[in-house]
Amino acid sequence: MLNDARLVGFVGVSDLDVARHFYGGVLRLQLEDARPFALVHETATTQLRITLVDEVRAAPYTVLGWSVADLDAEIDLLAAAGVTFNRYPGMEQDERGIWTSPSGARIAWFHDPDGNNLSLQG
Repeated sequence: MLNDARLVGFVGVSDLDVARHFYGGVLRLQLEDARPFALVHETATTQLRITLVDEVRAAPYTVLGWSVADLDAEIDLLAAAGVTFNRYPGMEQDERGIWTSPSGARIAWFHDPDGNNLSLQG
């Protein structure tokens, strides 16, 4: 039943103007303004709703991530736009903050302005 349904992801934010600047300006997502409730990013197969909430409770784990073709290039672009990549004690991360998982996947984490933990995987 749900195997064929379109996936919709949600991330809660405290300020849609700040979120528009970060998700639209810094991350370069094309956003539809669906105020007063959300900003919406559409892809061919999914939808992301950046939703205004009364209180953001940032999770300590990744809530949203992107699989990218060129992780190093994406990190360079985001770092140039002011994004700081997270470092975690006990994890071997390279100079860019990239951790290589046992499967070989390379992952880097960063926060949005509300502290939501986001990731890039290449």
